[in-house]
Amino acid sequence: MKALRKQLINWLFEVSSKLYTRIYKKQKPWQITKSDLLSYSKNSLGYRLGLFLDKNNFEPIPKVERHDCYHLLTGYSTKVEDEIALQYLSLANGKRSPYLYGVVILGTIILPDYFAYYLQSYKIGKEANVFHNLDFKSLLKFNINTIRQAIFSKQQIQTINNLHYEQA
Repeated sequence: MKALRKQLINWLFEVSSKLYTRIYKKQKPWQITKSDLLSYSKNSLGYRLGLFLDKNNFEPIPKVERHDCYHLLTGYSTKVEDEIALQYLSLANGKRSPYLYGVVILGTIILPDYFAYYLQSYKIGKEANVFHNLDFKSLLKFNINTIRQAIFSKQQIQTINNLHYEQA
């Protein structure tokens, strides 16, 4: 039954994300390709973003490229429960959007099995330095670990790593 609920959420993500991006996202796309990203230095956010996209067989999605940076900095995968947990972390970090609220509400209702995980993610986001509003395109050349350390304490990074280990 859990697998069916995850499939439902994945379907909702696919349908709603395209519509949401078209209607609500007004910023300019980064105009950057996976190949461009893979040309950055090995420890940079840009290079790691290119690897993340390649590993998941993704291409940058215009106007929402920054979302994949959230994945990289927090270590959350693209599994349904991680996407929902990432939204909880983002909510606690101060991000506000209709899409985020929709994911948090529907994700919690449809997949409550991970509620403790969502709450732990919320706590991490609340304690982290604000990052949801950073200009990630301008940070692509910077070392990913330096960026991560500016956002999260060593304890938070350890907690994040433990959370992902528990979810695997």
